[in-house]
Amino acid sequence: MGAIMELLQNLWGMVWPMGPADLIDIAIMAFIIYKIIMLIRRTSSGAVAKGILLLLVAIWISSMAKLNTVNFLLSKVLEWGALALVILFQPEIRRFLEQVGRSSLGKVFTHVEDVNEIENAIVQTVEAYTSLSKTKTGALMVFERKNMLDDQIKTGTPLDCQVNSELLKNIFWNKAPLHDGAVIVRSGRIRGAGCMLPLSGNVNLSRDLGMRHRAGIGASEHSDAVVAIVSEETGSISVAVGGMLKRHLAPETLERLLRNELLPEAEPQEAPKFKFSNLFKTRKGESSDVEKNS
Repeated sequence: MGAIMELLQNLWGMVWPMGPADLIDIAIMAFIIYKIIMLIRRTSSGAVAKGILLLLVAIWISSMAKLNTVNFLLSKVLEWGALALVILFQPEIRRFLEQVGRSSLGKVFTHVEDVNEIENAIVQTVEAYTSLSKTKTGALMVFERKNMLDDQIKTGTPLDCQVNSELLKNIFWNKAPLHDGAVIVRSGRIRGAGCMLPLSGNVNLSRDLGMRHRAGIGASEHSDAVVAIVSEETGSISVAVGGMLKRHLAPETLERLLRNELLPEAEPQEAPKFKFSNLFKTRKGESSDVEKNS
């Protein structure tokens, strides 16, 4: 009991001298740590962060167990790892510094999406896909969400422009140099065209699905992106989310789906929300052909 009271007294002695500056200091550090964690979750850096955490735990265990040789080697790995991390996270660091230079301090640590840009992208995409479907022109668009697709953007031609139906029809014109790749949209703006996507590893997909559909499903398997596809053979419109493919969509259904997936908070509260899962129910005039991961 005496030990507990002594511990409480020591803790109180540590807390009592804290002033307003200390509280502000703690709040700022907590906010920065939170934003770093959110950045790791949004990118493909989660595995790297887990590896660093395991390395730190191994160093602590080797130090407590007095494994001097192991501790020395792990410590050297950690020292050189700092340089490796700078090289590994160079794109993220550069993006952060660019954001510091272009934005106000309040926008540096906040992820702000322009809802109007996204809504315009949806409208223009539906308009373009309606025309492309009639002419049986193949198309593949990836709407990025939380998971960043920088690696895929690097495989194509980087762009930074608004989504426009006429531009999309020119990009996917079968004689255009970028028509074979995917268009990647981030926060309502086109960030890349002619981009290569990973193919799906699902062996149970229908054999009548071409490379465009398999790439779209693969992109939705490896990220939380929403992928819209137009078949070059049939002109049918499809959407892949979470490794599942919904085929033969009407333009109105495509628009409702994109709004629900990309603008979930924009739906009116009194109206029932249109959910992607509802698409798998048989609707009049639409096919319920769904490909799922095994």
